[in-house]
Amino acid sequence: MIHRSRFLTGLVFLLLFACLSMPVYGADEPESLFVHAGAGLKAAMLEIGDLFEEENGIAIEYNFAGAGTLITQMELSKKGDVFVSGGTPDYKVAQDKGLVIDPEYIAYHVPVIGVQAGNPLGIESIQNFTKEGIKLALGDVNATAIGKQGQKLFDKFGISEDVEKNVVVRAPTINEVVTALKLKQADASLITLDQIKGDDIESVALPDEENIALVVPIGCTTFTTKEETAQKFVDFVSSDEGKAIFKKHGFPVYPDPVYANVML
Repeated sequence: MIHRSRFLTGLVFLLLFACLSMPVYGADEPESLFVHAGAGLKAAMLEIGDLFEEENGIAIEYNFAGAGTLITQMELSKKGDVFVSGGTPDYKVAQDKGLVIDPEYIAYHVPVIGVQAGNPLGIESIQNFTKEGIKLALGDVNATAIGKQGQKLFDKFGISEDVEKNVVVRAPTINEVVTALKLKQADASLITLDQIKGDDIESVALPDEENIALVVPIGCTTFTTKEETAQKFVDFVSSDEGKAIFKKHGFPVYPDPVYANVML
């Protein structure tokens, strides 16, 4: 009986020691947010995420993709805390699906024509996208804001069929459109002003009648379980501090009288 008592006592101590020795997952893990973000916003959002974590001790995990892809992922998974897209049309799609709340506004995505250095083909407007033999790289119509806006523009001028004949790349993100241009797989593309960096490609401003600038929105998802923290991040991105980072990366910040006519 004594031996049994000692055995049970030893077993209890052993179990207690084992429990105390086991790691308590989540106890010391930093708070974090999961943010769905348009691929064309990557550079600015990464820098903002680092600064937000430094100032608040809250880590930001990103899912970068074309807006159409992000909306599908959110609809299927119902996971994530914040959504930031390349333009309000895609954000409105997400809002109509009940995935996000009313947004704050950060900056402008200003479409331009991207061309090879020196503009060897003398491209002056999207009307030149119909030239025979020109090779075009464009964003996917269903996945990217720039793809959707470009298609609206081509339809407006009745040149969609002629433009499509010259498309050699339809990419799911604007980053891949830019890469195709830089690798000289294409002569021209429709991209955004913030993507023009370095000397390998140049921009041609769209004429006023072809202006299709977009406002960049950000907001919390309707299924976040971290409403207060998610809203804190949204407020930070749309603050003067956050907008300054977007400006650093080539985005005109919201509001700007130059783009007063841009639809929200």
